[in-house]
Amino acid sequence: MNWDFLIKDKDSLCVSTDTRNLPAGCVFFALHGERFDGNKFAQQALESGASLAVIDNPEVFAAYSQSPIAHSRILLVEDTLLALQELARAWRRELGLPIIAITGTNGKTTTKELLATVLSTKYNLHYTQGNLNNQIGVPLTLLQITRAHEMAIVEMGASHTGDIKELVDIAEPNYGLITNVGRAHLEGFGSFEGVQQTKKELYDYLREHQGFIFRNTDNPYLAQMAGDLKTVAYTTGTMPSGTNLVGEYNAENVSAAICVGEYFGISREQALEAIRQYVPTNNRSQAMQTANNHLIVDAYNANPTSMQAAINAFKGDTYILGAMRELGEYSHLEHQNVVNMLAERKAENVFLVGEEYMQTTSPYPVFENVDGLHKYLQDNPLKDKNILLKGSRSTKMEKLLDIL
Repeated sequence: MNWDFLIKDKDSLCVSTDTRNLPAGCVFFALHGERFDGNKFAQQALESGASLAVIDNPEVFAAYSQSPIAHSRILLVEDTLLALQELARAWRRELGLPIIAITGTNGKTTTKELLATVLSTKYNLHYTQGNLNNQIGVPLTLLQITRAHEMAIVEMGASHTGDIKELVDIAEPNYGLITNVGRAHLEGFGSFEGVQQTKKELYDYLREHQGFIFRNTDNPYLAQMAGDLKTVAYTTGTMPSGTNLVGEYNAENVSAAICVGEYFGISREQALEAIRQYVPTNNRSQAMQTANNHLIVDAYNANPTSMQAAINAFKGDTYILGAMRELGEYSHLEHQNVVNMLAERKAENVFLVGEEYMQTTSPYPVFENVDGLHKYLQDNPLKDKNILLKGSRSTKMEKLLDIL
């Protein structure tokens, strides 16, 4: 549909999908899923001051449209998620600013944060907040951009083939960066080749629309996927001194940020200074000193590639590792590989969490869930240890922080 009535001559938009966070004058989109139905809250949204409620349930529309408060403030569409995505695309086209899309198996959020840190030294920049990188999050990110912004960075996540294509068709990026490709979400992708094909959807879009990519030329998979795409190249490099980032595996994320910064007129020295000021949050490669131990907390995400990189980079003495999820038929093999890797390193202080590790041949203690390990550590506290804490978000490894 034509969204000009919402976007023309506007400096910014206010869109919400949650009546608990609905500033007066916002447009409310009634999204729905298996366990919730935003259509039921349209009346509440209007009573809370929403300027418009977008719904896709004809019966609800018929009932609400009889209410005086809903008169001319309720819009019936075929699908509210598609409508949200269409509005986001229309707003992106209205603004016309350059957009950099970032995806990859590992490091995309850290790379996004580093790029934002660097580019913000010169530009009024908007970038994906938190983990708003899916079919709902990307439209909401685009709709947060204002006319005052000069550039945007949009992070894109994927767990199934076709996910990235859907997101680039909404965001219509001018530039793209794939951090890497690895073995993650194999249950959804089916195979490593499925991961490659899905990430490549970003390259395919930019090839079709004469865009540019920033590419690590040390990565053979990216070279194969890029083909003849116009490329601004960088290499993995080494970790610069003085940053707050933990792990040599972050070197390529830093190199990417410096490369993008230089392309947009920010010197390497300026970029490095900005990166040195960046402090990781959200349990991503985050160093913590507690009263008892020194921690490396990387508990927001875990897959075989990132787990291997974290273990290889760790120089401490204690490993507390949670299960890796969404690996499908590869789950047993990949968890056994982690156990084998620790054994090869002659690791002694190891605690494993998750049913997936219980299926392995492990010489280390395994706890069914994080609560079990928490109770064990209450009775057997760790002291003066250098600890790597890592696992998939669903394992909730951060629940151990209060006892470490």
